[in-house]
Amino acid sequence: MRVKLVFLFLLLLVPGAASATDSDYQVGDGDVLRVTVYNHADLSTVARVSGGGTILFPLVGQLKVDGLTVDQVADKVSRALSAGYLVNPQVSVFVEEFRSKKVTIIGQVNNPGLYELSGQISLLELISKAGGLTQDYGDTVTIHRKKSTKDSGTEVLTINLKNVLENGASELDVPILDGDSAVVAKARVFFVTGEVSRPDAYKFEEGTTVIKAITMAGGFTNLAAKGKVKLYREINGKKNVAERVSMDMPVLPDDVIVVPESFF
Repeated sequence: MRVKLVFLFLLLLVPGAASATDSDYQVGDGDVLRVTVYNHADLSTVARVSGGGTILFPLVGQLKVDGLTVDQVADKVSRALSAGYLVNPQVSVFVEEFRSKKVTIIGQVNNPGLYELSGQISLLELISKAGGLTQDYGDTVTIHRKKSTKDSGTEVLTINLKNVLENGASELDVPILDGDSAVVAKARVFFVTGEVSRPDAYKFEEGTTVIKAITMAGGFTNLAAKGKVKLYREINGKKNVAERVSMDMPVLPDDVIVVPESFF
């Protein structure tokens, strides 16, 4: 358990602890690409992506590469060269200089705001750049992303942050793209009050029962009426109260657990 906690701490606080792969990165205006053609050094070139999203390549001229991954750029160059110039050309593409990307992260991070970043970056790296998570972070991150040029509007990605952090679901540590806006949700809470040692709001977790909630609140005081615990819950907009609740009763977000004082 200790090793796991240390790993999570490093993951959130050390830049570079997680990264997107080269093949995920989408080329755009300002990137500098090194394009290499195997056994044809005279064709290998370094080109900056223009404002129109194109590069100038020997023999084939202008090629539109904006929004393509590096693998897709390599394939496009290869197909262009195959059309009358070379037989089965082997092309590789490397991003030599990354343009700056602007991304926003708000919600339960220590330093929310607009970040101008260079190069590839994943969700956890962005959270790290924003100072890590606050104590009140919830289980989800919502990413608002512009759709491709073929479509209009935005798409919404909902990432289960708990699965990334606790279960090691690295496939959910998605690459962050230029223009993305990430929102780290606030944890939902329940409340414990009355004759407990630490009455307060507590972060809700699936599987929490009344007795676990009371334990989180420091347990009963000497004056507690342990058999008369009440639970207040809103159902369909109406306040409901359960009297003398079972200690095994599941707790839901926004529940209020009240431990009354015993007078006998």
